[in-house]
Amino acid sequence: MTKLLLDKQSVWGADCREGAQKTCLFDAGCRGLMLEVRATGRKTYYLRYLDDRGHQRQYRLGDARDLSLEAARRQADRLRARIIDGHDPAAARAEKRKTPRFEDFVGDFYLPFARSYKRSVQTDESLLKNHLLPAFGRRYMDDLTRQEVQAFVAQKSTTHKPASVNRMLILLRFIFNQALKWEVAGVSSNPTHGVRQMRENNQKERYLTEEEAQRLYLSVCQSENPSLQYIIALLILTGARKSEVLQARWGDFDCARRLWRIPTSKSGRARHVPLGDGVIETLQLVPRQPLTESVFPNPTTGRPYTSIFSAWNAARKRAGLAEVRIHDLRHSFASALVNQGRSLYEVQKILGHSQIKTTQRYAHLANETLVAAANTASSLLELNRPRAGANGGAC
Repeated sequence: MTKLLLDKQSVWGADCREGAQKTCLFDAGCRGLMLEVRATGRKTYYLRYLDDRGHQRQYRLGDARDLSLEAARRQADRLRARIIDGHDPAAARAEKRKTPRFEDFVGDFYLPFARSYKRSVQTDESLLKNHLLPAFGRRYMDDLTRQEVQAFVAQKSTTHKPASVNRMLILLRFIFNQALKWEVAGVSSNPTHGVRQMRENNQKERYLTEEEAQRLYLSVCQSENPSLQYIIALLILTGARKSEVLQARWGDFDCARRLWRIPTSKSGRARHVPLGDGVIETLQLVPRQPLTESVFPNPTTGRPYTSIFSAWNAARKRAGLAEVRIHDLRHSFASALVNQGRSLYEVQKILGHSQIKTTQRYAHLANETLVAAANTASSLLELNRPRAGANGGAC
């Protein structure tokens, strides 16, 4: 180890000892500052120090061609002050080098994890391929900022609907939350934190009246698909999702306890649906096919139906309800419950919503029911109501 007071001339004229790969010169004018001279002629400044456990470390400050001796000394002084406070620059740099790029984390960790449990993983793959990876794939996980995420949302909002943009943001938020949960190197915060979802004004809610439901049922009973009448009946009477009904198996129904166990719901967990009298009667009418546990097997394949759109589309048009979607049957079930005075909590549990805010979309129906109930008291008092156009109160 050679120690001398470095100056511009000695740095410029420093050579590697003959036969050695490198020579280290320590600056007497700055504690820990070292100039490494390679046999190739390359010269690099380092700071050598002891970490808080007494281990010797060195931290690269920069190439002598880019960093002057004065600048190297100032940088070394600043780092020593931080080292006294417990900061280890070499360890921090090593940790930073472990931080993966977004595309590497997604491919190596997130997608294998999502494929192991998530039913909607194909949606994730599509959002990643078409939107998130092109925007952030080459970025390091600790390098993405909230401002950049906000700019991404703003840009996508010019080409995509709010619901689509929200799905991108939700997935990005979830991926970073998983990185934090798994303590991925370098990831100490979620850049989506504080970025609000866009307001969605495109939620369509269509509720069938009792007359429309009867008309629709008569139409599906005329369908060429003999299973359609039972499928639609179960959708109307249970509020279940289409996929849940199509995938139903006889072993999932416990008519004695009046429970339908759906093994895998949208949330990925099993849920239980109470069976009313109408459901029990419908199940008793469904012809049971041999050699299959499926309640609604496709007669061609023997497997559960994957689509009933053609038969459904013909039936709803025949009933004069071409605008009604299958998912509207679930809305109609919820509407019937609320209008019969059932609480939103009960609706949430029966529909299998994981969060009450999803069920809150039916809150206005509950208010209408309360108003109708309150109106029953109107007969107790005859009021002198003002003529049309007369000045009235706030209502």
